[in-house]
Amino acid sequence: MHFFGIDLITLIEAVGYAGLFGIVFAETGLFLGFFLPGDSLLFVAGFLAGQGLFSLPVLVIGLVIAAVIGNVFGYEFGRRVGQKLFSREDSIIFKKAHAVRAQKFYDKHGPKMIVLARFMPIVRTFAPIVAGVAKMRFPIFLIYNIIGAVAWTMLLVILGYFLGSVIDVDRYLLPIVLTIVVVSFLPAIISYLKERHENKGK
Repeated sequence: MHFFGIDLITLIEAVGYAGLFGIVFAETGLFLGFFLPGDSLLFVAGFLAGQGLFSLPVLVIGLVIAAVIGNVFGYEFGRRVGQKLFSREDSIIFKKAHAVRAQKFYDKHGPKMIVLARFMPIVRTFAPIVAGVAKMRFPIFLIYNIIGAVAWTMLLVILGYFLGSVIDVDRYLLPIVLTIVVVSFLPAIISYLKERHENKGK
């Protein structure tokens, strides 16, 4: 199955557990990982677990741990050097607008942003960094981090696991993955349109 030129099934089969865990860590902990297809990757990994390629418990536990550690890394990065992100110029791997968007989301939603951001591509990459910049208390951050990692991972992986046993893969997998991507971006789109509307009203 190809997605934006990437055959996700072939990619996941090739990288195995270690590659999957590494990709999730990068997307949730390194600001250069915002372009990685986290949501669709988890769904397809769950589907492949349903086909016997992966052990579901090992997959879920490993992905949760990778997501939690990734966010902790991002938090520490933001706490130590994150302030510099908001003053640096755009580059190929960094866009200031992404960090600013995550900052606004944090200002609006507070600690629960760490949970909500899991389901929003790009924002979830920068959310822990912004939390570190804002010096959120680490115990609070860790609690929301774990809740978000468990909810995000289990929802997408288990959805892929069970749907994989009842759908025609060739016909329905791509539409489902595209739907997941669109739904993932909806909160960010709605937030942007709402903010734009409020700014026009001023």
